[in-house]
Amino acid sequence: MNKVYCIPKGGKQLGPEKEADGEEVESGVQGEASHSGYHTAFGHHFSLVSSRLTVPKAFWVVPNLDAFEDTGQLWCTSPLQSVFTQPTPVLSLGSDLRSQSLSSQPPLTLSSEQKILSGWFLKMDQNTTDTLLELAAKSLLNNEPAAIHALDEIPRELFIPLFKASFRGGHKMMLKAMVRVWPFRCLHIGSLNTRESYYDILEAMIDGLQIIPARNSSSWGPKLRILDLRSDLDCETICREIGTAFSFCFQSCMYSQHSILKREAQQSVSSLRISNSGSEPQSAQEPMELLVDIFLNRTLRTEQFLSFLCSKVQQNFGSLHLCCRDLHIDRISAHKSTLQFLDLVCIDHLEIDQANLSEVIPILAEVIHLDSLTLGNIPFKSYKRRTFRSFLLCLRRLHNLQELSLTFFCLTDLLHRVLRVVPPELDALYLPFCSLSHRDVTVLSQSSQATHLRVLSLSNNQIFSEVYEPFQTLLEKLSSTLQHLEINNCMITDSTLSAILPALSHCTHLRVLSFAHNPITMPVLKSLLQHLTPLMTLKYVTYPVPVHCYEEWSFPDTLDRQKLAEVQAQLEEMLHGAQRDDMNWATCSE
Repeated sequence: MNKVYCIPKGGKQLGPEKEADGEEVESGVQGEASHSGYHTAFGHHFSLVSSRLTVPKAFWVVPNLDAFEDTGQLWCTSPLQSVFTQPTPVLSLGSDLRSQSLSSQPPLTLSSEQKILSGWFLKMDQNTTDTLLELAAKSLLNNEPAAIHALDEIPRELFIPLFKASFRGGHKMMLKAMVRVWPFRCLHIGSLNTRESYYDILEAMIDGLQIIPARNSSSWGPKLRILDLRSDLDCETICREIGTAFSFCFQSCMYSQHSILKREAQQSVSSLRISNSGSEPQSAQEPMELLVDIFLNRTLRTEQFLSFLCSKVQQNFGSLHLCCRDLHIDRISAHKSTLQFLDLVCIDHLEIDQANLSEVIPILAEVIHLDSLTLGNIPFKSYKRRTFRSFLLCLRRLHNLQELSLTFFCLTDLLHRVLRVVPPELDALYLPFCSLSHRDVTVLSQSSQATHLRVLSLSNNQIFSEVYEPFQTLLEKLSSTLQHLEINNCMITDSTLSAILPALSHCTHLRVLSFAHNPITMPVLKSLLQHLTPLMTLKYVTYPVPVHCYEEWSFPDTLDRQKLAEVQAQLEEMLHGAQRDDMNWATCSE
């Protein structure tokens, strides 16, 4: 049991000895009525209670500091006394409270009662972002071996800030230990970054995974079932629990027959059958899921990580499901054995570079739940009639496809066949270096995708050398959806840009425009700026260096940087005059 004593200035005891072990206890306040409340630190929630309060392990209670003031004293005992050092600070927070960080000195042997003088209270600045739990986590990491030993004692509320601090600081042994005793169903890296080797951190966490026998699983034991090692800016460290009896991870695999959701459903059915038959239940293990993005790029460190990953999955075959959502492959021929090891149905983002179309097709036949597909450097000689037809059949099955990127993928007079099979609600279409023809642009302007695209890249296609009307029509149809447009190095001239400018200025949702490396003069560039400043959502424009800044436009090395600086100054002055200082105009040379 932990004991908490509260004594105000003058030495008069406000409350009797109170046992703090996660139980509700009487506040027992004696003295002035103004001392009837106590602030408790519990997770991220700090509350004031008047008659009864709940005190979690390893945390302390202090009276309202309006009464406590500068000469009050507090003695407390902590289950973490082997970790915290003397003086141990009080964890408290509130509009009327002062707070202080935990000591960072080496651990000492403490007496059963620690004296804390209020002179050590530090008023937290309003801009301070560290919560008391984060400060406690950082203090624990000052003695990592002792902190690891104390993991069974710390409250659940401290696990998340301790994990974040450990990950950012590269504390591999702590991360491994935390995975073993993680008290929540799921654990996600989310947006965290580390100063250590990324693969070293992932291997430490994977090494901490332990498969628990189902019959030995306990509500008080480790609960980790889903370890998510993917970087995701929108993902929290854990998924919030729904109610008290139901725990669900929103990142769980939904498609594989080996997913934890389907395995748990199968176990429930089996348990029900066994219960009805009266037979002895068979020994089983709790299913677990490991989510990871995989990059097959032939580097030595990547190969070492993949070998470690495969070994872990094989050791726990049948219980540990490896779920890869984002797969990048550089040269399929060099990674065929690894591809056979993966459950391709899980993948929703696929990127393949340098492969024959015949090598791509068997993979596309299995990744039927793709959201995003990127193919690059696919040799034209591999586009045999039957092979290309099989490729189109695979595309037709991708009903969830939102983003399609084909780079260095020759589509001259073939775009209509691709657009015919991809979803009409396609969100993003990237077609740089695809040798598009005027016919292809015309087909695109007449397609069902033309009224839905938010992102379009047609860079490095000579589509404006003859006529501009098809692209103008395309812009008109995209005016209510287009947010990102790239038309770099498309041989856009002054006359072409002037002709499409009215349609471009009607794209009211446009946020990013890039049209670098096109032969544009300064007068037309200034006219473009005047037409685009009314587009209040447009924030980023990458423009071409005007032709007069070069001795010869086709030779970039002849750039006169003094002239370019004058161009930039004029544009900035125009933006300021239009009250659009929020717009960022830049060249690729900056």
